[in-house]
Amino acid sequence: MKDTDYLSISARIRAMENRLLTRERRERMLEAHTDAECAKVITECGYAEPEDLSAGAVNAVLSRARQELFRDLKGAVPQQALVEVFQIKYDYHNAKALLKAEALGEDASRLLMEGGRYEPKALAEDFHRGDLSDLGEIFRKAVEEAQALLGDRRDPQRSDLILDAACYAEMAQAARESKSPFLQGYVRLSVDAVNLRSAVRCARMGSGAGLLSECLLPGGNVSPAAIAAARAGELAKPFAASPLEQAAQLGAALSAPGSGSLTAFERACDDGLTAYLSQAKRIPFGEQPVVGYLCAREAEATAIRTIFSGRQAGLSAEEIRERLRESYV
Repeated sequence: MKDTDYLSISARIRAMENRLLTRERRERMLEAHTDAECAKVITECGYAEPEDLSAGAVNAVLSRARQELFRDLKGAVPQQALVEVFQIKYDYHNAKALLKAEALGEDASRLLMEGGRYEPKALAEDFHRGDLSDLGEIFRKAVEEAQALLGDRRDPQRSDLILDAACYAEMAQAARESKSPFLQGYVRLSVDAVNLRSAVRCARMGSGAGLLSECLLPGGNVSPAAIAAARAGELAKPFAASPLEQAAQLGAALSAPGSGSLTAFERACDDGLTAYLSQAKRIPFGEQPVVGYLCAREAEATAIRTIFSGRQAGLSAEEIRERLRESYV
């Protein structure tokens, strides 16, 4: 693929970026006197007005917008795998929901999310029928392995680890198929962020090296061996000079049990990914603007949920602001 193959969609993306949730719009949501005023701001970003101001109504609006975005861009980009990288996690979320609901004898319908490669209702029907043969091999094998583990050992943690490993393996595969070095770099950095979070949490729990080794995923810029070998207070070393350096420094300082809230650390992990993606804003055309925009829309939806849920929980604007990540625009 050549960057000129993305000339038309890049121009569209630049126009669409004007409707993203900017810092100024975010502040207006935070300072709005009523939730209704807050909701009006998201309509400026192209979202439909929620039927009401409940969490369910807001999530429904965001879900429809996500589906429309994926459908639109898959028909517009030269490589559909570029979009599928961002759809994969919704398939694995749905797999986890179906497996846990089955183990508990409950209905998973309300937990399933739209936006994946596989339509949720059809996925649920295939799952309950015990026939996943029409789905991707990595996904099918991971679901079957996790299902067997839950049935035999009732171990939801290891079941999730199996699905997480498969999820990032599929993301890496799709990124390679997209022929985009920029997207491949994003997936590797995402794996690094997951592994850094796992290392900090295991250290805070006082877990042994065995559990950490099970949690660490391959495919990042920093090898699992390098992370496992680092002492809890020295976690920053493997991530030096990377976009996650600041997050790793915070994680190292918070790695002892009872060492404080992880809010700033979690935010720094996400901000490290945003810092990497911000390179796309300096590139006039190519796959980079598409990748940056897809990630920006994901972050935008998270920010909208955080603001609405914070307001409804009675949090102050400053308390909500502390939970928000760095904005792409």
